[in-house]
Amino acid sequence: MNTLKVEKRDMQTKAKKLRREGFVTGNVFGKELKDSIPIQMEKHAAEELLKNCKKGSQVLMNLDGEEKDVLIKEIDFDSMKHQILEIDFQMLVKGEEVHSVAEVVLLNHDKVVNGIVELDLPEISYTATPDALVEKIEIDLGEMRTGDQVLVKDLPIASNDKINLKTNLNESVVRIVEPHVSSEEESEEN
Repeated sequence: MNTLKVEKRDMQTKAKKLRREGFVTGNVFGKELKDSIPIQMEKHAAEELLKNCKKGSQVLMNLDGEEKDVLIKEIDFDSMKHQILEIDFQMLVKGEEVHSVAEVVLLNHDKVVNGIVELDLPEISYTATPDALVEKIEIDLGEMRTGDQVLVKDLPIASNDKINLKTNLNESVVRIVEPHVSSEEESEEN
């Protein structure tokens, strides 16, 4: 499990100023907390964390020397500046269900030669206790052909009795479709 060192944030300092000084802001919330805890972390540490973790990832947070089991709930990213603005975390309680998402990761994309891969669902929504959390779902496209599709009910997460899916079981996750040829391209071929 990835570890992230954070410290409590002084609310007198504006988030914009902290970002200029090389920090990313965030919040930690949870049922066992009276109020959410505003936090700050070094920008480099946040970037390193997000190389391996996404929304729905479980992380061990070191908050002022105290270790807490948390879940990444939200990531606010400024795509124009290529900058992480804020990361929010939910504190996990052993045995208590939490709502999360599992990222869909496609493998062997290059082996699909006669069709176009369409990812319909980039993440699967579910609830589970901390010990049953799933960060990502890998789908091997290597054997898929044009016309094939994978539904939520086809995934291993759907048959896991420790997970309560919130995403519809009959929704398409990924499918291989025929390339569309425009009428201009057709007339050029004739």
